[in-house]
Amino acid sequence: MTSQVVLGNVAIVLVQPQIPENIGAVARAMHNMGLNRLVLVDPKNCDHDRMFKMATGSSTNVLDSMDIHKDLREALEPFQYLVGTTARIGASRPALVQPRSLAQKLIPISQDNPVAILFGPEDRGLSNDQLRFCHTIATIPTASFSSLNLAQAVGIVCYELLLATDRTPVAPVPRLANSFELEGMYDHLREMLSKIGFLDPQNPEHWLLNIRRFLSRVPLRAREVRIIRGVCRQMDWYASQFDAPEK
Repeated sequence: MTSQVVLGNVAIVLVQPQIPENIGAVARAMHNMGLNRLVLVDPKNCDHDRMFKMATGSSTNVLDSMDIHKDLREALEPFQYLVGTTARIGASRPALVQPRSLAQKLIPISQDNPVAILFGPEDRGLSNDQLRFCHTIATIPTASFSSLNLAQAVGIVCYELLLATDRTPVAPVPRLANSFELEGMYDHLREMLSKIGFLDPQNPEHWLLNIRRFLSRVPLRAREVRIIRGVCRQMDWYASQFDAPEK
């Protein structure tokens, strides 16, 4: 039996898109490749006519059903595996996968887990702060000029998702913790690690980013998130014993 990416479980998330025509072209590229869930986060211009001019034919259905959110964290809450895309790589944003290997990775994950693939604004891409939500980061290799048109980048990734197959039996990845659960855990960790002096108070997010990367190597299940939060609660209780006034 050949296993494929479950395209119905994959959403394209456009973060702060600026040009309505690009949104429409993204919808058309998605629909061409069998994806239909589009999420916009804090769009700068949602001119209906300009979007629909580019999303011709039945691809307008993607625009009709798209979700629009103001806040990225809120938009990502339902998803259990998050992929960021970037053209800029470096120590602070390691590009771990290319679209073809990403598609293979998503075959087992997408069987039972909703996946979101994030694309940033046309002029600057995703910021480090936005990428911190992601389990992995993907980049599209180019010959020279690395910046692609937004719809081109989405089309390349969707094309690889459509074609990805695995002829060996694929065991679905069990239910992973969604972004809402993970961000609650990271908030809890930040609070507890700051209380015991582990995080540098001058730059706590830098150290917490290292913890995020460590825990994202093997995506956590909901039960594992509950265990980590249980450890935090116990640490909090233990630390409070030293702060309690003597009687």
